[in-house]
Amino acid sequence: MKAFLDALDPEGVDCALAQAIDPARLPAHIAIIMDGNGRWARRRGLPRIAGHKAGVAPLRTAVDTCARLGLKALTVYAFSVENWKRPRAEIETLWRLLRHYLRAEMPEMHRNGVRFHAIGRLDELPRTVRDELEESMRETSANRGLQVNLAINYGGRAELVDAVRALVEETRRGQISSDVVIDEAAISARLYTAGMPDPDLLIRTSGEMRVSNFLLWQIAYAELYVTETLWPDFTRAELLRAILDYQKRDRRFGGIGAPAQSTADDGVPEAVAVPSR
Repeated sequence: MKAFLDALDPEGVDCALAQAIDPARLPAHIAIIMDGNGRWARRRGLPRIAGHKAGVAPLRTAVDTCARLGLKALTVYAFSVENWKRPRAEIETLWRLLRHYLRAEMPEMHRNGVRFHAIGRLDELPRTVRDELEESMRETSANRGLQVNLAINYGGRAELVDAVRALVEETRRGQISSDVVIDEAAISARLYTAGMPDPDLLIRTSGEMRVSNFLLWQIAYAELYVTETLWPDFTRAELLRAILDYQKRDRRFGGIGAPAQSTADDGVPEAVAVPSR
Protein backbone atom coordinates (compact mmCIF):
# COMPACT_ATOMS: atom_id res chain seq x y z
CA MET A 1 0.00 0.00 0.00
CA LYS A 2 2.86 2.38 0.83
CA ALA A 3 4.40 1.85 -2.61
CA PHE A 4 1.04 2.64 -4.18
CA LEU A 5 0.70 5.85 -2.17
CA ASP A 6 4.26 6.86 -3.00
CA ALA A 7 3.44 6.64 -6.71
CA LEU A 8 0.54 9.12 -6.41
CA ASP A 9 0.62 12.91 -6.41
CA PRO A 10 0.53 13.76 -2.67
CA GLU A 11 -1.62 16.81 -3.43
CA GLY A 12 -4.05 14.99 -5.72
CA VAL A 13 -7.49 13.52 -5.10
CA ASP A 14 -6.23 10.00 -5.90
CA CYS A 15 -3.81 10.15 -2.97
CA ALA A 16 -6.47 11.51 -0.59
CA LEU A 17 -8.84 8.71 -1.55
CA ALA A 18 -6.14 6.03 -1.32
CA GLN A 19 -5.14 7.20 2.16
CA ALA A 20 -8.74 6.68 3.32
CA ILE A 21 -8.77 3.02 2.22
CA ASP A 22 -8.37 0.35 4.88
CA PRO A 23 -5.76 -2.06 3.44
CA ALA A 24 -7.06 -4.83 5.71
CA ARG A 25 -10.52 -4.70 4.12
CA LEU A 26 -9.75 -4.64 0.43
CA PRO A 27 -11.89 -6.79 -1.86
CA ALA A 28 -9.99 -9.86 -3.04
CA HIS A 29 -11.73 -9.83 -6.42
CA ILE A 30 -13.34 -6.95 -8.31
CA ALA A 31 -15.51 -7.46 -11.39
CA ILE A 32 -16.33 -4.62 -13.78
CA ILE A 33 -19.00 -4.25 -16.45
CA MET A 34 -17.30 -1.69 -18.70
CA ASP A 35 -20.37 0.01 -20.16
CA GLY A 36 -20.93 3.29 -21.98
CA ASN A 37 -18.35 3.40 -24.79
CA GLY A 38 -21.00 3.91 -27.46
CA ARG A 39 -22.81 6.65 -25.57
CA TRP A 40 -19.51 8.39 -24.82
CA ALA A 41 -18.77 8.52 -28.56
CA ARG A 42 -22.31 9.53 -29.57
CA ARG A 43 -22.32 12.49 -27.18
CA ARG A 44 -19.20 13.74 -28.93
CA GLY A 45 -20.46 13.12 -32.45
CA LEU A 46 -17.90 10.37 -32.96
CA PRO A 47 -18.24 6.83 -34.36
CA ARG A 48 -18.82 4.09 -31.78
CA ILE A 49 -15.35 2.69 -32.28
CA ALA A 50 -13.90 5.95 -30.93
CA GLY A 51 -15.55 5.07 -27.62
CA HIS A 52 -13.97 1.63 -27.62
CA LYS A 53 -10.55 3.16 -28.26
CA ALA A 54 -11.10 5.65 -25.45
CA GLY A 55 -11.99 2.76 -23.14
CA VAL A 56 -8.47 1.30 -23.31
CA ALA A 57 -6.90 3.89 -20.97
CA PRO A 58 -9.39 3.28 -18.09
CA LEU A 59 -8.76 -0.46 -18.38
CA ARG A 60 -5.02 0.12 -18.14
CA THR A 61 -5.58 2.30 -15.04
CA ALA A 62 -7.90 -0.24 -13.40
CA VAL A 63 -5.40 -3.07 -13.92
CA ASP A 64 -2.54 -0.94 -12.60
CA THR A 65 -4.52 0.17 -9.53
CA CYS A 66 -5.72 -3.32 -8.59
CA ALA A 67 -2.23 -4.74 -9.07
CA ARG A 68 -0.61 -2.06 -6.91
CA LEU A 69 -3.23 -2.52 -4.18
CA GLY A 70 -2.43 -6.23 -4.07
CA LEU A 71 -5.82 -7.60 -5.11
CA LYS A 72 -6.03 -11.22 -6.19
CA ALA A 73 -8.27 -10.87 -9.22
CA LEU A 74 -9.91 -8.39 -11.59
CA THR A 75 -12.50 -9.62 -14.08
CA VAL A 76 -13.69 -7.28 -16.83
CA TYR A 77 -16.58 -7.81 -19.25
CA ALA A 78 -15.25 -7.12 -22.73
CA PHE A 79 -17.53 -8.94 -25.17
CA SER A 80 -20.69 -10.91 -24.45
CA VAL A 81 -22.20 -13.82 -26.38
CA GLU A 82 -24.95 -11.37 -27.38
CA ASN A 83 -22.51 -8.82 -28.83
CA TRP A 84 -22.22 -10.77 -32.10
CA LYS A 85 -25.42 -8.91 -33.08
CA ARG A 86 -23.39 -5.72 -33.51
CA PRO A 87 -22.27 -4.54 -36.98
CA ARG A 88 -19.51 -6.71 -38.43
CA ALA A 89 -17.20 -3.72 -38.98
CA GLU A 90 -17.43 -2.79 -35.29
CA ILE A 91 -16.68 -6.35 -34.20
CA GLU A 92 -13.66 -6.61 -36.50
CA THR A 93 -12.33 -3.33 -35.14
CA LEU A 94 -12.78 -4.62 -31.59
CA TRP A 95 -10.61 -7.64 -32.42
CA ARG A 96 -7.89 -5.37 -33.81
CA LEU A 97 -8.05 -3.19 -30.70
CA LEU A 98 -7.81 -6.25 -28.46
CA ARG A 99 -4.75 -7.60 -30.26
CA HIS A 100 -3.06 -4.20 -30.12
CA TYR A 101 -3.90 -3.84 -26.41
CA LEU A 102 -2.44 -7.22 -25.49
CA ARG A 103 0.82 -6.53 -27.31
CA ALA A 104 1.16 -2.96 -26.02
CA GLU A 105 0.37 -3.84 -22.39
CA MET A 106 2.61 -6.89 -22.07
CA PRO A 107 5.61 -4.98 -20.59
CA GLU A 108 3.32 -3.30 -18.04
CA MET A 109 1.71 -6.61 -17.13
CA HIS A 110 5.13 -8.07 -16.41
CA ARG A 111 6.15 -5.02 -14.35
CA ASN A 112 3.02 -5.42 -12.20
CA GLY A 113 3.29 -9.22 -12.02
CA VAL A 114 -0.09 -9.60 -13.75
CA ARG A 115 -1.32 -12.99 -14.95
CA PHE A 116 -3.62 -12.63 -17.92
CA HIS A 117 -6.48 -15.06 -18.45
CA ALA A 118 -9.37 -15.09 -20.92
CA ILE A 119 -12.73 -16.63 -20.01
CA GLY A 120 -15.69 -17.45 -22.21
CA ARG A 121 -16.36 -19.63 -25.24
CA LEU A 122 -12.96 -18.92 -26.71
CA ASP A 123 -13.21 -21.66 -29.33
CA GLU A 124 -15.85 -19.58 -31.17
CA LEU A 125 -13.51 -16.60 -31.60
CA PRO A 126 -11.53 -15.96 -34.81
CA ARG A 127 -8.28 -17.94 -34.95
CA THR A 128 -6.12 -14.80 -34.88
CA VAL A 129 -7.84 -13.60 -31.71
CA ARG A 130 -7.52 -17.00 -30.02
CA ASP A 131 -3.83 -17.14 -30.89
CA GLU A 132 -3.23 -13.70 -29.35
CA LEU A 133 -5.14 -14.59 -26.19
CA GLU A 134 -3.32 -17.90 -25.79
CA GLU A 135 0.06 -16.27 -26.30
CA SER A 136 -0.69 -13.61 -23.67
CA MET A 137 -1.80 -16.30 -21.20
CA ARG A 138 1.36 -18.32 -21.83
CA GLU A 139 3.64 -15.31 -21.58
CA THR A 140 2.24 -14.18 -18.20
CA SER A 141 1.64 -17.62 -16.68
CA ALA A 142 4.70 -17.39 -14.40
CA ASN A 143 3.64 -14.05 -12.89
CA ARG A 144 2.30 -14.26 -9.35
CA GLY A 145 0.45 -11.00 -8.85
CA LEU A 146 -3.04 -9.88 -9.86
CA GLN A 147 -4.96 -12.24 -12.15
CA VAL A 148 -6.79 -10.28 -14.85
CA ASN A 149 -9.66 -12.18 -16.43
CA LEU A 150 -10.93 -10.86 -19.74
CA ALA A 151 -14.49 -12.09 -20.25
CA ILE A 152 -14.78 -12.40 -24.02
CA ASN A 153 -17.55 -14.18 -25.92
CA TYR A 154 -18.81 -14.65 -22.39
CA GLY A 155 -22.28 -15.22 -20.93
CA GLY A 156 -23.19 -16.22 -17.40
CA ARG A 157 -25.86 -18.67 -18.55
CA ALA A 158 -23.51 -20.12 -21.17
CA GLU A 159 -20.90 -20.65 -18.46
CA LEU A 160 -23.37 -22.59 -16.31
CA VAL A 161 -24.43 -24.69 -19.29
CA ASP A 162 -20.78 -25.48 -20.02
CA ALA A 163 -20.16 -26.45 -16.37
CA VAL A 164 -23.13 -28.86 -16.40
CA ARG A 165 -22.04 -30.29 -19.75
CA ALA A 166 -18.57 -30.89 -18.30
CA LEU A 167 -20.08 -32.80 -15.38
CA VAL A 168 -22.23 -34.92 -17.71
CA GLU A 169 -19.26 -35.65 -19.98
CA GLU A 170 -16.99 -36.60 -17.06
CA THR A 171 -19.70 -38.97 -15.79
CA ARG A 172 -20.13 -40.50 -19.24
CA ARG A 173 -16.40 -41.13 -19.48
CA GLY A 174 -16.31 -42.65 -16.01
CA GLN A 175 -14.08 -39.88 -14.64
CA ILE A 176 -16.57 -39.34 -11.82
CA SER A 177 -19.06 -41.81 -10.41
CA SER A 178 -22.74 -41.41 -11.25
CA ASP A 179 -23.43 -41.75 -7.48
CA VAL A 180 -21.44 -38.57 -6.69
CA VAL A 181 -23.64 -35.85 -5.27
CA ILE A 182 -23.68 -32.78 -7.51
CA ASP A 183 -23.31 -29.81 -5.16
CA GLU A 184 -22.18 -26.18 -5.35
CA ALA A 185 -18.53 -27.16 -5.08
CA ALA A 186 -18.87 -29.49 -8.09
CA ILE A 187 -20.36 -26.69 -10.20
CA SER A 188 -17.84 -24.09 -9.02
CA ALA A 189 -14.93 -26.37 -9.90
CA ARG A 190 -16.07 -26.43 -13.52
CA LEU A 191 -16.73 -22.72 -14.03
CA TYR A 192 -14.35 -20.59 -16.09
CA THR A 193 -13.23 -18.96 -12.83
CA ALA A 194 -12.49 -22.23 -10.99
CA GLY A 195 -9.90 -21.77 -8.25
CA MET A 196 -10.48 -18.04 -7.87
CA PRO A 197 -12.37 -16.27 -5.08
CA ASP A 198 -15.81 -15.02 -6.09
CA PRO A 199 -16.04 -11.27 -6.72
CA ASP A 200 -16.52 -9.21 -3.58
CA LEU A 201 -17.39 -6.07 -5.56
CA LEU A 202 -19.18 -5.71 -8.90
CA ILE A 203 -18.85 -2.28 -10.52
CA ARG A 204 -21.06 -1.17 -13.41
CA THR A 205 -20.45 2.06 -15.27
CA SER A 206 -22.98 4.15 -17.26
CA GLY A 207 -25.77 3.94 -14.68
CA GLU A 208 -27.55 0.85 -16.00
CA MET A 209 -29.17 -1.14 -13.17
CA ARG A 210 -28.66 -4.69 -14.40
CA VAL A 211 -25.96 -7.36 -14.36
CA SER A 212 -26.27 -8.25 -18.07
CA ASN A 213 -25.64 -12.00 -17.79
CA PHE A 214 -22.25 -11.46 -16.14
CA LEU A 215 -20.82 -13.94 -13.60
CA LEU A 216 -24.32 -14.98 -12.53
CA TRP A 217 -23.10 -17.75 -10.23
CA GLN A 218 -20.09 -15.92 -8.84
CA ILE A 219 -21.77 -12.64 -7.85
CA ALA A 220 -24.35 -14.26 -5.56
CA TYR A 221 -23.01 -12.25 -2.59
CA ALA A 222 -21.06 -9.50 -4.37
CA GLU A 223 -21.59 -5.90 -3.35
CA LEU A 224 -22.95 -3.85 -6.29
CA TYR A 225 -21.70 -0.38 -7.14
CA VAL A 226 -23.27 1.53 -10.04
CA THR A 227 -21.91 4.83 -11.27
CA GLU A 228 -23.34 7.17 -13.91
CA THR A 229 -19.80 7.65 -15.26
CA LEU A 230 -19.34 6.23 -18.75
CA TRP A 231 -16.47 3.75 -19.04
CA PRO A 232 -14.08 6.01 -21.03
CA ASP A 233 -14.35 8.58 -18.20
CA PHE A 234 -13.77 6.02 -15.42
CA THR A 235 -10.65 7.19 -13.58
CA ARG A 236 -8.47 5.85 -10.79
CA ALA A 237 -10.41 8.13 -8.43
CA GLU A 238 -13.68 6.50 -9.51
CA LEU A 239 -12.28 3.04 -8.76
CA LEU A 240 -10.97 4.14 -5.36
CA ARG A 241 -14.40 5.66 -4.52
CA ALA A 242 -16.01 2.32 -5.38
CA ILE A 243 -13.61 0.52 -3.03
CA LEU A 244 -14.30 3.03 -0.26
CA ASP A 245 -18.03 2.55 -0.75
CA TYR A 246 -17.51 -1.22 -0.55
CA GLN A 247 -15.65 -0.82 2.73
CA LYS A 248 -18.70 0.89 4.25
CA ARG A 249 -20.93 -2.09 3.52
CA ASP A 250 -22.01 -4.56 6.19
CA ARG A 251 -21.50 -7.91 4.46
CA ARG A 252 -23.70 -10.47 6.22
CA PHE A 253 -23.91 -13.33 3.67
CA GLY A 254 -27.41 -14.13 4.92
CA GLY A 255 -26.52 -13.79 8.61
CA ILE A 256 -26.71 -10.93 11.09
CA GLY A 257 -23.87 -8.44 10.94
CA ALA A 258 -22.54 -5.83 13.31
CA PRO A 259 -24.33 -2.46 13.45
CA ALA A 260 -23.14 -0.19 10.63
CA GLN A 261 -20.95 2.73 11.58
CA SER A 262 -22.11 6.22 10.81
CA THR A 263 -20.48 7.85 7.82
CA ALA A 264 -19.08 10.51 10.13
CA ASP A 265 -16.79 7.87 11.65
CA ASP A 266 -15.78 5.96 8.54
CA GLY A 267 -12.41 7.63 8.15
CA VAL A 268 -13.15 9.15 4.74
CA PRO A 269 -12.10 12.81 4.60
CA GLU A 270 -15.10 15.05 4.09
CA ALA A 271 -13.62 16.62 0.96
CA VAL A 272 -13.42 13.26 -0.80
CA ALA A 273 -16.33 11.42 0.84
CA VAL A 274 -18.08 8.87 -1.34
CA PRO A 275 -21.48 10.23 -2.44
CA SER A 276 -24.47 8.30 -1.19
CA ARG A 277 -26.20 6.13 -3.74
